[in-house]
Amino acid sequence: MKMNRLFEIMTILLNKGTVTAKELADRFGVSTRTIYRDIDVLSATGVPVYMSKGNGGGIYLLENYAINRTLISTQESESLLLAIKTMQATQYPELDRVLEKLGAIFKDTLSHDWVEVDFSPWGSRAEEKNKFNDIRQALIHRKVIRFQYVNAEGQKSSRSAEPEKLIFKDNAWYLVAFCRVRQEHRTFRISRLKKLEVLPETFETRRTSRQHFETKDFSQPLINLKLRFQPKALNRLYDYFDDTYITQNDDGSFTMDVALPEGEWIYGYILSFGSLVEVLEPEHVRIAIVEKIRLASNIYNP
Repeated sequence: MKMNRLFEIMTILLNKGTVTAKELADRFGVSTRTIYRDIDVLSATGVPVYMSKGNGGGIYLLENYAINRTLISTQESESLLLAIKTMQATQYPELDRVLEKLGAIFKDTLSHDWVEVDFSPWGSRAEEKNKFNDIRQALIHRKVIRFQYVNAEGQKSSRSAEPEKLIFKDNAWYLVAFCRVRQEHRTFRISRLKKLEVLPETFETRRTSRQHFETKDFSQPLINLKLRFQPKALNRLYDYFDDTYITQNDDGSFTMDVALPEGEWIYGYILSFGSLVEVLEPEHVRIAIVEKIRLASNIYNP
């Protein structure tokens, strides 16, 4: 407890410059005599801490002093900030205090304002923003969760599950959990998980591994797609694909050659481009797209 208080005293001094013994005593719920003893301890360990009396006086550190600042470079401190900001987006507790302490240690190099991480989609409601926090609480405290889920085939169901791991893959978040309805480990896409409730019931962790996530959910057969896009679609292609897959044609259009897992989602992705895309290869995908367009047309022209 005392070591934590000593470190926090240094953090306060680094951030605020000068504070009084009474302010520190009130902050930690101890006497001013205890604070004076703490200052003596810091001084004895080589920390350049000083005290001045009178109006405007107080406890302060030697100007430009920082804790082992030279041990971490500017680039490393910025990388550390990015990692913490990413955790902050999941509403992990007490990170504001961590950022405050890092700001004290690297006060010349660390700014909190250059990055903001938010995993929720644009226009999300409050419950969507709280989803990560609820899942995190369930993971940490081993609480059963209940939710509604829509799978890749569009089937809606109610589930209860034992959450085990959050995974970020291919621009999306997934939850690995033991599904009590299916009685096996399943991987749920977070964006399709609705009406989440954290139940009071706890559970014992079951054995699982990352292999389940990789082999069961992301090992569909790959197909080699050749697609031609109009120039207006280029911004969306760059959202998901490296430009090494994309070749510009003489007429200004773009051809993309890429291998992707075959499934219903690929047809939906292609159709989302409307008239800005044409499937060149393979032929069976081209035929499937034509049939889906025909069925959609029948809705408006029965």
